Amino acid sequence: MRAAPIHGWHSRDLHGWHRRRPAGRKLLAAALVAVALTGLAACGTGPSPSPTAAAKPGHVFVINLENKSFRDVWNDQSDAEYLSQTLRPQGVLLSRYYAIGHASLPNYIAQISGQGPNPVTKGDCPDYEAFDSSGTASLGQAQGRGCVYPESVQTLAGQLSAAGKTWKGYMEDMGIPCRHPEAGARDSDHAAQEGDQYATRHNPFVYFAGITSSPECQANDVDFSNLHADLKTVATTPNLSYISPNLCNDGHDSPCVDGREGGLVSADVWLRKHVPEIMASPAYKQDGMLVITFDEAEGKESAGAALPGGAAGGLTGTLVLSPLARAGTTSDRLYNHYSLLASIEDVFGLPYLGYAAAPGLNRFGSDVFSR
Repeated sequence: MRAAPIHGWHSRDLHGWHRRRPAGRKLLAAALVAVALTGLAACGTGPSPSPTAAAKPGHVFVINLENKSFRDVWNDQSDAEYLSQTLRPQGVLLSRYYAIGHASLPNYIAQISGQGPNPVTKGDCPDYEAFDSSGTASLGQAQGRGCVYPESVQTLAGQLSAAGKTWKGYMEDMGIPCRHPEAGARDSDHAAQEGDQYATRHNPFVYFAGITSSPECQANDVDFSNLHADLKTVATTPNLSYISPNLCNDGHDSPCVDGREGGLVSADVWLRKHVPEIMASPAYKQDGMLVITFDEAEGKESAGAALPGGAAGGLTGTLVLSPLARAGTTSDRLYNHYSLLASIEDVFGLPYLGYAAAPGLNRFGSDVFSR
């Protein structure tokens, strides 16, 4: 990994005294004290200035884009010029970050629960059917098939609420909060429509009965338009902001139903508009961490890596931006979406869920954070 130098402390006046000019012997005494203090400071024994940021992130932002491989995103000719050229030098590029499978939904579910794919989630749940459970395996893996996991299956959202932390899912084009099909019904939001490019399968919170049966779903799983107001103060910014652009702005569709080019071009335009607002927010400046990732790589490329929980979704790469990160560096440690979950749980002191607890799974460490 190529590590950037760690920024030093802000300089400040040693004591900031404001006094009237002394006279006579008082002047001599003051001068001697000043010389002594200057000597101490030069030796490094003077008062230590305060750090410029918190020791670890307190506000995490996750943006999921869609279906792009590392080779297409992170190169000099990338259609995502803002992401690959402007943002990349400001953060840590995780060059060996893998998705856990195909299609979209298993990757989103992995990020907030640590659950692995099942036969129905692998098909993106065309029907919004309840999970038919046959027990629980090691690492808390729910056995069975289906889409909507029972209340017994824990999530990162539930962990945060139990710990007194806050979370919100910001879903572009969702409109009404906690939007999902009726139980057992066909999911009509698999394909974009003009004026409505929301995809249920890109909103993992609605696949857990522990969330949908709670008032928190209406309060916390909201339309993306709410983010602007929430970013205005530290107090109104959730500890976890989980952001899903619509089917055009996340790069999934190309061309888009509204006539835009789609793919990385439209995704990059969206990032250029919204990432600066996140990075300028008081919460991000105080102790933020922004993770920009992709749910899976393009096509059925070979994973090329053995990771706890899998790497079958292909190499996507991920960018981590933070005042606490080693800006302008690249990490070649092996990561996947379970690593992201485990790293967020580390940030907030939460126990690991599902595959996030797998032995040998890497979590963000000194390769990402500068201290």
